[in-house]
Amino acid sequence: MTNLNSLRIVSLLPSATEIIACLGLREALVGRSHECDYPPTVEQLPICTEAKLNSNQPSLKIDADVRSLVESALSIYQLKTEVIESLQPSHIITQDQCDVCAVSFSEVKKAVAQEISTQPEIISLQPHRLGDIWADLERVATTLNIPSAPVINSLQERIGAIAEKTQGMSETQRPTIVALEWVEPLMGAGTWIPELIELAGGNARLSKVGSPSPYLKWEDLADIDPDMIIIMPCGFDLERTRCESQVLTQNPSWNNLQAVKNNQVFITDGNAYFNRPGPRLVDSLEILAEIFHPSLFNFGYQNQSWQKLS
Repeated sequence: MTNLNSLRIVSLLPSATEIIACLGLREALVGRSHECDYPPTVEQLPICTEAKLNSNQPSLKIDADVRSLVESALSIYQLKTEVIESLQPSHIITQDQCDVCAVSFSEVKKAVAQEISTQPEIISLQPHRLGDIWADLERVATTLNIPSAPVINSLQERIGAIAEKTQGMSETQRPTIVALEWVEPLMGAGTWIPELIELAGGNARLSKVGSPSPYLKWEDLADIDPDMIIIMPCGFDLERTRCESQVLTQNPSWNNLQAVKNNQVFITDGNAYFNRPGPRLVDSLEILAEIFHPSLFNFGYQNQSWQKLS
């Protein structure tokens, strides 16, 4: 077992912070990203990153700013290296998956090599699907010499309890689902989201397991005409999602969709759940299960974590 007093961990993304907490290492965290907010006690920690764009803008303007920065090969976030240096970390946890999600991996490596005197070990997460997330959790635990099996087994037991009820469902029992990760412009929800949908007893459309979230056209949505639409914008809580979703209702094609006609459009707290590749993706699975099959599942997330858009 690791001596916790020797660990000084800086987490540069919310999912890593949640992984560290679920492994029982919350007290070893000494710094966080500006987006890390769970568990709530981490909000008192020093902030080690900042965004280069204004996330309070409308969805369309945020998307335009993100694309402009990415196309210019610029990071959307930047490190506060002087803060990190003052924290004298033993480990920094970041990711090498998406420059839109956190500080770029190359920027972290450069900062550690040139500006952080403790030369902390970098742990980089690379999640694209659920199996990658459990592998990342195990790798973090192994690197820090902490057992991961109890945590992973507990999470997988919860997944298994849902899969046991859904895996034998016929196609007619599975509603067709389009999950939206952005509302203007339209984006489907890729990576691990289609996997969650299938496990929860749905039929995921317009996105593929392990693939990046695709831009969509309104014609794509109309052609699929799904039974349900789940709205989970990246980085938005429930209230912000409801507000941003109004742009969907203003489109002339919106009211022609059967999900809209049947009052089967749902908003979720994507920021707390679906967008973060960490332990709370199991909560996300439970949320989807109770939305898709309310006669089989009731985990108590309604109203706090998801609502109908009506």
